[in-house]
Amino acid sequence: MKSKTKIFTITLLLMFCFSKAQFVKHHGQLSVLGTQLVDKDNNPIVLRGMSFGWHSMWPRFYNEKAVSWLKKDFNCNVVRAAMGVELGEWAYLKEPQFSKEKIEAVVNAAIKSDIYVIIDWHSHNINLEEAKAFFAEMSKKYGKYPNIIYEVFNEPDYESWSEVKAYAEDVIKVIRENDPNNIILVGSPHWDQDVNLPAEDPIRGYHNIMYTMHFYAATHGKELRDKTDDAIKSGLPIFISESAGMEASGDGPLNRKAWQEYIDWMEARKLSWITWSVSDKDESCSILKKSAKSEGKWKEEDLKESGIMVREFLRKYNTQE
Repeated sequence: MKSKTKIFTITLLLMFCFSKAQFVKHHGQLSVLGTQLVDKDNNPIVLRGMSFGWHSMWPRFYNEKAVSWLKKDFNCNVVRAAMGVELGEWAYLKEPQFSKEKIEAVVNAAIKSDIYVIIDWHSHNINLEEAKAFFAEMSKKYGKYPNIIYEVFNEPDYESWSEVKAYAEDVIKVIRENDPNNIILVGSPHWDQDVNLPAEDPIRGYHNIMYTMHFYAATHGKELRDKTDDAIKSGLPIFISESAGMEASGDGPLNRKAWQEYIDWMEARKLSWITWSVSDKDESCSILKKSAKSEGKWKEEDLKESGIMVREFLRKYNTQE
């Protein structure tokens, strides 16, 4: 009898481990139902994970083993590949081939690890023709994979919503020619703060579109959460594609209390969230110290305070099989 119980227990553990290892295979094609991100069975799903820093400044982390480690050790079910469009020695506008190779290394690794991945056009400005060409290529290459999420404009800064909307519609059209279903994320003015503007005038004629809100908890408080709540109530699907616990500059001390308030708020609303960033810059939002290896296997002493804290968050909340 004991041996049967032991076999049953081992079988359950193996099933649990398998389901965790097969996250995308388990949840499949994502879509938007009302304002909620849902899986292939229309069950609510919450993606939680890490964004890599600008590929153009921290390319050393853009590799398969780092992605695998983020899944295994941080318990990420999504990663975000932030392609630096203008800034840095290896920016896309200067080195497009190198840039695509780095982004594809992360995308291929995420597919291999069976987690979701955001292809992020990491810019604060409109580069329409370049964006169309890039997303045409990416959607043609990866559109068949349910792992893929497209973020067409990281953080508009001073552009109006009408400018951002027109740009997004042009890029979405290109993506949808190759990929009719995968989620597309659209930014809003003022560094993804003014979600009220797309709420008043959303993009029409396409499905599976979500809108990004970004927060840094030591700077952005309840007012931004209230604004986002109002947008959701009006029918706008929200995805938190960048966030962290320090000031909006990416530096300064963590505000643990404010960060936890944001986490509680997102969890209560089943909002997906990504934390910034896998990089080793001398700032508090870069989660790694210079000692961190390029290919993961980071020890606790390689992590800054923000890295230790977000690892705790991801391990605590990413319990969905």
